[in-house]
Amino acid sequence: MDQGPEQVTHILEAAGAGDAQAAEKLLPLVYNELRKLAAHKMATERPGQTLQPTALVHEAWLRLTGGANQEWNGRGHFFAAAAEAMRRILVENARRKRRVKHGGELQRVDMITLDVAILSDEGHLLAVDEALEKLAARDPLGAQLIKLRFFAGLPNVEAARLLEIPERTAKRTWAYARAWLYEELKKTL
Repeated sequence: MDQGPEQVTHILEAAGAGDAQAAEKLLPLVYNELRKLAAHKMATERPGQTLQPTALVHEAWLRLTGGANQEWNGRGHFFAAAAEAMRRILVENARRKRRVKHGGELQRVDMITLDVAILSDEGHLLAVDEALEKLAARDPLGAQLIKLRFFAGLPNVEAARLLEIPERTAKRTWAYARAWLYEELKKTL
């Protein structure tokens, strides 16, 4: 049964109004879309990742619905919050893996293919996160667009629709934010 964005928006409004059963109604409607976003993001991660797309969706869902009553300003706001939750989970996972008690910068490798530890890419993810925080202070829209495009894997058209901005504005903002992020990352990587 195909559920339209209007039904999702209606349920989000009900959840914001305190309807305790709204989350139960919402999950089946958005789960497949959240799973696609997580799978897209996880496809860009290193092989051998311990975090799977399903686990990423479930953790993001718990963060989105587990706290105090959330008020969502529509479908776009909800999916932007979901993309942000997924980004934070991936960053926390990268930080956890970099801790000394978890091997620091060493990466677990299949012994059949290689029997030595190699440097991991968690440092890159952390550098991107730090740069994104700086960008958010300068250009909140640009940072939000980067999060939706990079971490949620949305195409420009979909990200513009979720942010409720014209596609041309999204293209210009994307070009600026991407260039700014590139220059910032050159300093640290």
